Amino acid sequence: MADQVLEGSQPVDISKHPSGIVPTLQNIVSTVNLDCKLDLKAIALQARNAEYNPKRFAAVIMRIREPKTTALIFASGKMVCTGAKSEQQSKLAARKYARIIQKLGFPAKFKDFKIQNIVGSCDVKFPIRLEGLAYSHGAFSSYEPELFPGLIYRMKQPKIVLLIFVSGKIVLTGAKVRDETYTAFENIYPVLTEFRKIQQG
Repeated sequence: MADQVLEGSQPVDISKHPSGIVPTLQNIVSTVNLDCKLDLKAIALQARNAEYNPKRFAAVIMRIREPKTTALIFASGKMVCTGAKSEQQSKLAARKYARIIQKLGFPAKFKDFKIQNIVGSCDVKFPIRLEGLAYSHGAFSSYEPELFPGLIYRMKQPKIVLLIFVSGKIVLTGAKVRDETYTAFENIYPVLTEFRKIQQG
């Protein structure tokens, strides 16, 4: 038990998360091919939880409550599912949407399901000197506080974009698998501690 720290109420595996902090997954974006042409107007008319405004966007927007997600369904049979909090939930939601389309009479399949983006966030619980960080990591950083309050850090390995805020809140985006999110955070954590803002007493 010596190598575990409690984050919230969950024990944290320190061998995998040396910082003792595990980023929380906030949004999963996945895609799947239903592998059949779809009549979007017919779907919008028959499905309760669907909206379709072709002048604004060329897809049916459909929502389900469990898992709480939104799907964009295109006439080509391609579908994008957003809003799930885990990979399993994203796949479950995508299957539910496919089932709804099948029940409306389309020969929908479930091909090439793929996680396209994982968004995670966490809080290091100390303020960060963004100017110093941006200056010493200029090749990876973009910090223009007049335009956006956070520092944008483009990590090369793994290829993750981090939004770093003065408050110590961090958003990580661009991962295809959750371990990339975790690795990116562990990579940046020593840098964040180096640029920790010392509070004036």
